[in-house]
Amino acid sequence: MQLPGSESPLKAVLWDMDGTIVDTEPYWIAAEHALVEAHGGTWSHEQAMQLVGQSLSFSAGLLQKAGVALSVREIIDHLTAEVVSSVRREVPWRPGARELLEELHLAGIRCALVTMSEGPLARQVVDSLPRPYFEILVTGDTVSRGKPHPEAYLTAVERLRETDPHLHLGHCVALEDSAPGVAAAVASGVTTVAIPHIVPLPEHSHYTLWDTLSGRSRTDLEELLAAADTSSPADGPATAVGTTP
Repeated sequence: MQLPGSESPLKAVLWDMDGTIVDTEPYWIAAEHALVEAHGGTWSHEQAMQLVGQSLSFSAGLLQKAGVALSVREIIDHLTAEVVSSVRREVPWRPGARELLEELHLAGIRCALVTMSEGPLARQVVDSLPRPYFEILVTGDTVSRGKPHPEAYLTAVERLRETDPHLHLGHCVALEDSAPGVAAAVASGVTTVAIPHIVPLPEHSHYTLWDTLSGRSRTDLEELLAAADTSSPADGPATAVGTTP
């Protein structure tokens, strides 16, 4: 626990979006089903689960294999437009996310969005929040390698360092719900919390597993960083939950 008068080790929280802040995975899955069926194919629940947390280019490739006769770019644009339309009708917030965002905002803890969704959807979700919680948005269309590669998380930290050169990986916590996202965050070197939603995740020494963000606070995140600071370097980043970054 942080001692009175001491500086918090927590400077930034790096948030995944789909499945962590908003429950948009059902929107994505519905759009995938409709697109594959429109091209005369079939799309199973198991196939849909393979796409959770993955980059959109990876997902588009699997949809092409399922019979979608469109380019990768056309598939991404179509799916994104469908999900944006659904979010405009109703934003399906995940439990505890907005409350934690508000607490961090009031405490002056910086927040970055790190999502494989592209800019239009990320901005739609961010604009639906009551305050400008996110200082930085790293989206799937701004990185060359999507999750499970750590590029998106490393990019977020570098952008945060532009206005605070003293900030480093040990000041950051990542919040993720999927195996590719957790693998990306762990590989980047930031302390990682997994809050599984659509797809279960096993317990693992490389990240902390929470059932929900509901009831979680800034103090919980600070305690995770304090514990990580005392851990052995031998326990550093590695592949997570069976996914190779």
